[in-house]
Amino acid sequence: MRVLNAKGEQIDLMNIAEALKKAHEEGLDLVEIAPKANPPVVKIIDFGKFKYQEEKKVKKTKVKSSDLKELRFSPFIGEADYFTRMERVKEFLKEKHKVRIVVKFLGRQMGSKNYGYKLTRRILDELTNVINVDMEPKFLGRHLTMVISPLSTAKIAEKQNKNEKNKTEN
Repeated sequence: MRVLNAKGEQIDLMNIAEALKKAHEEGLDLVEIAPKANPPVVKIIDFGKFKYQEEKKVKKTKVKSSDLKELRFSPFIGEADYFTRMERVKEFLKEKHKVRIVVKFLGRQMGSKNYGYKLTRRILDELTNVINVDMEPKFLGRHLTMVISPLSTAKIAEKQNKNEKNKTEN
């Protein structure tokens, strides 16, 4: 089998007994890297370190799927409840999650749909510089729903620059 040192440099071609003896002399482990290669490749390395490096590679290749979080509001929500929910929305956005905002109408509240639209407009105005609207507010049954997602830091800076330019021009 082909034997590599901890740096990945080839030491020599040797049988398994010699490779185990060499690893034991160095106080390290013999780890099989490429079992299907001809000849098989092994590496003399600390097994804990090897395992850590492999986990690191796996984490790097994983694509983080952003979760969709949902927060429900009432069209006639109290100020304290509104601010509490808005804090949760901001937390989710900081964690790079998409957020579905649902305004739930009960019974006779369906006659006051405009309050739901006012609430969604207030939320959008408050978060204008840090979000992207994925789905505009629309009614789905008794729920007024919209989906927002966080902007990347570069886009946030770009939006703030545009807002500053507009203020100086006016």
